[in-house]
Amino acid sequence: MPSSHPMMPEASHDEAAEQLFVRDFKTWLSGEVEADLASLADALDPGPGSNQRDEEVYEALHGSDVFRSWASLRRTSQELLWDAIERSVNRQAADLDAAAQAAPPVGSVTLDPDMACPAYLGDADVHLMPGGYMRDTPGVAQGAIMDRGGAVYMLGRNGGLMNDMRGHSVVAHLFARFPDARPLRILELGCGVGTSLCAVASHFPDAEIGGLDVGASMLRYAHARAAHMGHAVHFIQADAEATKLPSDSYDLVFSAALFHETSEAAIARIVAESLRLLRPGGIAIHLEVPQRYEEMDRWNRVRGRIEHDFNNEPAWKEAISADYVAALTMAGFADVAAGYQDSTAAPTRDGGGFSATSKGVFRSWFVASGRKPG
Repeated sequence: MPSSHPMMPEASHDEAAEQLFVRDFKTWLSGEVEADLASLADALDPGPGSNQRDEEVYEALHGSDVFRSWASLRRTSQELLWDAIERSVNRQAADLDAAAQAAPPVGSVTLDPDMACPAYLGDADVHLMPGGYMRDTPGVAQGAIMDRGGAVYMLGRNGGLMNDMRGHSVVAHLFARFPDARPLRILELGCGVGTSLCAVASHFPDAEIGGLDVGASMLRYAHARAAHMGHAVHFIQADAEATKLPSDSYDLVFSAALFHETSEAAIARIVAESLRLLRPGGIAIHLEVPQRYEEMDRWNRVRGRIEHDFNNEPAWKEAISADYVAALTMAGFADVAAGYQDSTAAPTRDGGGFSATSKGVFRSWFVASGRKPG
């Protein structure tokens, strides 16, 4: 498996040291410090007499110096991350643009100059990434910021610099539930810079591969990234809620950690759109963070509000609370299931790894899937 690719921004000695510091700082905040906050949240629980226990705990936490300091440092760590990455990318922007121009002439990228920003992405920069997904920097800079930043943001646990573990896990789920599937046309909704999509493409070299997202710079980068990796991927700037692509066109439509960055209404519309796009018998797979609101302890339920308020995650609670079996069934899917898929970089046709139990963040992914009747 490759450990990097030609479009990945490089880091000088000092830049790498700064990025590793941010990674370790974030690890400390989410580990040792956060453990104390979980105990504090339990102590502040008003008990079953309250109908809004999570909200009351969240509000009470703001009276704690420890919580306020942690929340401030956590947001600062995210701002430090993007500042470090953006400065590094800007230093080498011309080289990245040249590398994109030198990419093999395979695949395509189709941009929409009239693309409207979905409201949930326009309200704030998701993950605090400067400019968000739709900032159209010249060339490929915004895509490069997202790719390098994603590796640091996820502490290297989503496949290191390749950021591709989710894509391989989508394929593992396909093999676990539909072992005879041989998709010839594949589409990812909300593909970002193509990290998951290229992973899926690597398992189906004869398939026609497409991906769509909202940001022009991200998609230019994604196209160059895929081409340098030998994948002829067709990228389209479009809204996953209403793609304008032809109905009954794909054998596999998937998303990988898309829903928590949309809205409650958008989740239902994206599920419905995935059904419309599929050929009869086609398969939809929607992968999300491996957490379910009803299974969480007090602190982690409160933490969803923290993600929304301090990290600009527009639909964190909605995504981990949604009834995906009901949503897929209501949309018209058959053979619907939802559960946890083991994270892997090497899926096999032997299948397995799909169950009702999560092994934890980055060791499992929550996945819902179904087949279009016909």
